[in-house]
Amino acid sequence: MNKPSSRHLLTASGLALLMAFSPAVAQQAATPGADSAQAAANDNQPLAAPESKARRENVMPESFADLVEQVSPAVVNITTTSTVSTPLARGPQLPEGSPFSDLFREFGFPGFPQGPGGNPFGGPMEEQRSNALGSGFVVSPEGLIVTNNHVIEGADEIEVEFFSGKTLPAKVIGKDDKTDIAVLKVESKDPLPFVKFGDSDKGRVGDWVLALGNPLGQGFSASTGIISARNRALSGSYDDFIQTDAAINRGNSGGPLFNMDGEVIGVNTAILSPNGGSIGIGFSMASNVVSKVVEQLEEYGETRRGWLGVKIQPVTQDIADSLGLADAKGAMVTDVPTGPAADAGMKSGDVITSFAGGEVKDPRDLVRRVADAPVGKAVDVTVQRDGKPVELKVTLGRRELAEGSGSGKMDSASEAASDVMGMALAPLTPEIAAELGVSREMQGLVVQSVDPTGAAADRGLAPGDVITEAGQQPVASLADLEARVKEARDAGRKSILVMVRRAGEPRFVALPVE
Repeated sequence: MNKPSSRHLLTASGLALLMAFSPAVAQQAATPGADSAQAAANDNQPLAAPESKARRENVMPESFADLVEQVSPAVVNITTTSTVSTPLARGPQLPEGSPFSDLFREFGFPGFPQGPGGNPFGGPMEEQRSNALGSGFVVSPEGLIVTNNHVIEGADEIEVEFFSGKTLPAKVIGKDDKTDIAVLKVESKDPLPFVKFGDSDKGRVGDWVLALGNPLGQGFSASTGIISARNRALSGSYDDFIQTDAAINRGNSGGPLFNMDGEVIGVNTAILSPNGGSIGIGFSMASNVVSKVVEQLEEYGETRRGWLGVKIQPVTQDIADSLGLADAKGAMVTDVPTGPAADAGMKSGDVITSFAGGEVKDPRDLVRRVADAPVGKAVDVTVQRDGKPVELKVTLGRRELAEGSGSGKMDSASEAASDVMGMALAPLTPEIAAELGVSREMQGLVVQSVDPTGAAADRGLAPGDVITEAGQQPVASLADLEARVKEARDAGRKSILVMVRRAGEPRFVALPVE
């Protein structure tokens, strides 16, 4: 990890610690709360904090010991192992523009394009095993575990250590890089102690919180603090971070942030620090975001977010005054490309003030609420147009497919996909069109999967793309496409021009037919 600047945002992970993992010794002998935790696990009930005077009266507790004892059996340490390659030899480091730069670039020395095998000298690479550390927590008696995506990213092996000292291998169920959340699964013959998500929106600035995890590889550790701020955004579209002064360090990533009821209201993710250590500014992704992502990852292995299909900007006071709006709230539509919003009649210049029955505060609020809405179902949207409210019904598409990052697996029934030119294609039905966020009247073939070694992948095609033309003629069925391909071959052509639409935007691609 590079030396942090005076104001540096770091993930609170152990990925930068290339040290061997040593399980904490203090946990081996006695496990406080183990009996009550096992009883809760056997009853398939989440662990919960006991009632206390502090909780009832919302004052500073005399001790957090009861809370720690109750929820700690559901908190885990995560060790990942990965293979990294390093060159066996190193060459001279030359600045770009030096007199010998052209010569050394030709031979692929460091700082320039590498030679065969990845070594700057064109020689062999040495493979080394690297360990990294993080935290997580169990959310079901069957062994479902939540952590940060960056904790397990690139891991070949994942091992989970429980508070009792028991270790189990884990596999990845699903991950989401946009919220930095991953879901793991371990197999256990006995039900596991687990905790449940709380309502992060109920947390108030000043409320007590408890962070548990594995900071700096030291093993199980607890720290306390308060909610310092809410609704923080760092860099992502779906950010909703709780800021806390509870100590969070590298290795705490993926660990839970508890309220005083023993409910998880955040997943510890990042810190703001000039030196890489905690200075009391930590960030936990809010549970109301995380719980929805976990549900989708558990069910589908990927996220399925709603997609409206508009470009938006904030409503400033000047804009509100010019449009005759009472308040500078909502999201102003700047562009409506082909997609769900266009199909519903939304126009550039509209101000979205209500979505699915709830007031829209600003563009960030709208993005999060659209993402949480069900794909392929109609929602009520209110826009201000010419000083009057206009009610629209928008059937949302799926954002991952609109961006070309989803798996392309459709829930709707369709004809069996056929492999053509390195792609699995199926006719576009109105139901699939709704999931993709394109017009229900569109005809074509939807790409359901792409051979990663084929020509279609080389030319950028991805699941969710729709082929509407081939050989400059419309295609509505697999037979149409096969006929166009045959015509191209019979004419002696080596490729065929197809029109591909992604999120409604067209582009031409030449695909080989030989």
